[in-house]
Amino acid sequence: METLQPKFVDVIPEKLEDGIIYISMNRSIALHLCVCGCQNEVVTPFSPTDWELRFDGSSISLYPSIGNWEFPCKSHYWVTRNVIKYSNTWNKKQIQAGRDQDKRNKAIYSNHKVVNMAILKPVIVKKSRLLKLCNQLLSLLKIKI
Repeated sequence: METLQPKFVDVIPEKLEDGIIYISMNRSIALHLCVCGCQNEVVTPFSPTDWELRFDGSSISLYPSIGNWEFPCKSHYWVTRNVIKYSNTWNKKQIQAGRDQDKRNKAIYSNHKVVNMAILKPVIVKKSRLLKLCNQLLSLLKIKI
């Protein structure tokens, strides 16, 4: 398979077709059959820590790449302007490192991160100064929030 054609839907159909990527914006998700032909369903949720969908009016791109490490095929590819670009298969160590990074990204995003207080203090000070500045500006402009 060389391309995935986008189909924007409100409801994902029960049976997916080869070569079609079903995109549900109201559910923030896309599904397609694995491009290797194994017929496994590939789910790509959209979020700041999962996948990003780009639509240019006629084609879609997904970032980051799709690594189907749980499938027997272990396919790995990018979808850029509907074109499938096959990538290297990752070994177990690379897969685990990717999963660990995903967990860290999710923890950071959801503010459940564990950080060194020496690193955290300057951030708090900067945010505090910025907040004071914003409040002063709002006060000068006589804007109440």
